[in-house]
Amino acid sequence: MKKILVPFALALTLVVLAPAAFAGSAPANLNLSATVINNCTISTTAVGFGNYDPLSGAVNNASGTVVIACTKNATPSITLGNGNNFLVNRRMTDTTNFMNYEIYQPPTTVAGAACTWVTPVRWGTIVGETFTPTASPGKAARTYNVCGQIAAGQDLAAATFNDTVVATVNF
Repeated sequence: MKKILVPFALALTLVVLAPAAFAGSAPANLNLSATVINNCTISTTAVGFGNYDPLSGAVNNASGTVVIACTKNATPSITLGNGNNFLVNRRMTDTTNFMNYEIYQPPTTVAGAACTWVTPVRWGTIVGETFTPTASPGKAARTYNVCGQIAAGQDLAAATFNDTVVATVNF
């Protein structure tokens, strides 16, 4: 009985694994498509001015960053809002008093260019204040310095002052 089952099992295995016989075949094209969308992301690091001495007569400069990553060849522009306490000037507050400050663009559109504060250009939301880096060479993130400055000689009591500015990348 075992001698009969072994050849039968072997024959059944060959029939199951054998390729199917076809009478013919017909080709058809399968089209594929995808659309690359323009996209950018943005993140920031704070401008930390540290200590401010109203008696020193010197401005207080500090920098933070804006980091963008965009689709290859995207032409982004970056705006910075006026902050929560704007009234003629950008202002930080301790909830009672105000400290004037300003934010400037880096001196060039080269990623990583250091702040110089020489002939600074205000960084804002209107024409002439919008920062426009070169077209994105690829999707890698690019970092741009945000150049902050507190005006000298403000008559302020000791306190901690803060503000929040919205950074926006348009593409």
